[in-house]
Amino acid sequence: MSLRVHHLNCGTMCPACARLINGRGGMLEAARMVCHVLLIETPKDGLVLVDTGIGALDVQTPKRLGTPFLGITRPRLDHHETAIAQIIALGYTAEDVRHIIVTHLDLDHASGLPDFPLAHVHVFKPEFDSAMKPDWRSKARYLPSQWAHSPRWVKHETGGDRWFGFEGMQAIAGLGEDIVMVPLIGHTRGHTGIAVRAESGWQLHCGDAYFFHGQMEAEPHMPVGMRLFEQLVQTDRTARLRNRDRLRTLALEHSSEVTLFCAHDPVEFDRLSQ
Repeated sequence: MSLRVHHLNCGTMCPACARLINGRGGMLEAARMVCHVLLIETPKDGLVLVDTGIGALDVQTPKRLGTPFLGITRPRLDHHETAIAQIIALGYTAEDVRHIIVTHLDLDHASGLPDFPLAHVHVFKPEFDSAMKPDWRSKARYLPSQWAHSPRWVKHETGGDRWFGFEGMQAIAGLGEDIVMVPLIGHTRGHTGIAVRAESGWQLHCGDAYFFHGQMEAEPHMPVGMRLFEQLVQTDRTARLRNRDRLRTLALEHSSEVTLFCAHDPVEFDRLSQ
C-alpha cells in the first residue's frame, strides 16, 4: 500500500553569496537553502516524520544553535516553518507523530525532536553512537540539548533486504515494507537515506549524501561554494563519494521508479512540494 507524503520546508537558511551556493543569482545576494522534511500519513500507525528541521525551542532561543551555525547559514527562524506548526496547521497534533526517522543527528536535522516527545526516534546505531560520544571533529555538529528530553530511541542495524542494490536495515515495526532505511555513510559515520513508497512511486530522502541537484545529472555539476562546504562537513570522503556515485547511477537508471532528493536543495524541494 502506498503512503501519502507531504514535503515540508522546516527551516529556510540564507547563507551569503547566492552564486556560489545556488549556482545563480548575484555574488552579494543571499542564497536560499531549505530543511527538507517528510511528513508521512500511515493507515495504521499515525504520522511519521523523516528528519525534523529546526524546531520550536531553537527558533525561540536561537543561541541554542550556536554562533557558528547562525553565522554561516543565517537561518530565517520562522515559527510557521517548524514541523510542529505545519502539522498543527494540517489539523494534527504532536501526539499524532508516532515515529521520527532521522537521516542523521546534525543539529539542523534533529532540532525538532523535543517538539514530539512521545515519538519513537529511529536512528542508525553508528550515528547514535557518534552523537552520544562525538570525537573532537564531530562535537560541533551535534547538540545534546536537542535530546535532553530523553527520546524513545530505536537503534537500527543493517541486515534487512536489499533495496535497488543498496544494503537495507531492519524493518521498522508497525510500518511494513513501505519505509526503508538505506545506509549512505560519508557525511557522518551513521548517515542513512530513507526510502518511502509514496503514491507516485518510491521517494528517497538522501539527507546530506549530496547537496545540489546537479550532482545527480548525467553530466554532474555543482557550485564551488557548495562543493567546498560539502567537503568541509564530510566525515568519510571515500564512502561519501562512493555513495554519491551510486545514487547518481540509481537516479539515471531508475528515474521512472525512484525520485531522489537531498535535504537542502531548494530546486528539488520546490518541484516536489508542488
